[in-house]
Amino acid sequence: MSFDRHLAEIAREFPDWTIWRSDAGRWWATRHHPLTPSQREAGCAMTIDADDPEGLREQLHDQGERFDGTLP
Repeated sequence: MSFDRHLAEIAREFPDWTIWRSDAGRWWATRHHPLTPSQREAGCAMTIDADDPEGLREQLHDQGERFDGTLP
């Protein structure tokens, strides 16, 4: 699968993040909205990166679990 297709699929799956691939070939995601102090304390990150799209997707799922755990 092409990296453009991976980008599109991940972006659809995680609409609260901007997804891109760097010139060096790393996969990145940045949240659209700032984190609260409690979200940062729970391990939420504004930006994450991975070697490949599968790794990025795994990290995005992990971030979603951390984020959901901070909601009232």
